Amino acid sequence: MKNLKEKLKNPVWYSLNETHNTFLLEFDGVQFYQPDVCVFGAFFDASKTTKALNEYSKIADKFFLVTENQTPIIDTKNVILEKKIDGCQMVLENLVDLEITENIVLLTDDYIDEIYDLIWLVMPGFYKRRGFEMGKYFGIFKDSKLVSITGQRMQTNDFIEVSGVVTHPNYTKRGYAKQLVAYTTKDILKEKKTPILHTNKGNTAIPIYEKIGYKLTRDMNWWLFRKK
Repeated sequence: MKNLKEKLKNPVWYSLNETHNTFLLEFDGVQFYQPDVCVFGAFFDASKTTKALNEYSKIADKFFLVTENQTPIIDTKNVILEKKIDGCQMVLENLVDLEITENIVLLTDDYIDEIYDLIWLVMPGFYKRRGFEMGKYFGIFKDSKLVSITGQRMQTNDFIEVSGVVTHPNYTKRGYAKQLVAYTTKDILKEKKTPILHTNKGNTAIPIYEKIGYKLTRDMNWWLFRKK
């Protein structure tokens, strides 16, 4: 059985092997999420990605392979590399106790549409409604509407990823996201799992995560492909 250190090197793969196994699609040894849940895939053997990407492109127009340092091999007749997103992984080192002053609530499936709309407003692109099934979502309401959220995405028996950190543009710079990340982190610790997160290199939120107790640990890159 792989330990936490090994799983963190390929988080999509091990999430699909463990907690998210019910979402697994596999093509020639490459593992993907069902595309209406999440458009992430992972591999160990880059020589297998060509055939697998061709197959997955039949059911998803745009999708990612997530790697630490490997380069996927593609069939350019069928699949195009749109861009490589230089990302990084952060792992909680020591939680800094942060006062939670806002009323943070666990979001039920009654709020799936509001979560979807808020994420697409701030970060349009790849979040799917069924992404709600990947883990818990928490939110802050103001003026009778959902204005800030955070969620959980990839997870195994050992770790849970904090994701979906989004605040409505009219309600930023009030510390909502920081409190939500801290709250979600504490919730993960209650489950006796390690909190992690991923973000783009140079993201201005990185210092905020560091103040909560997260530490940069490795590159984790998103290769964005599209069907030709």
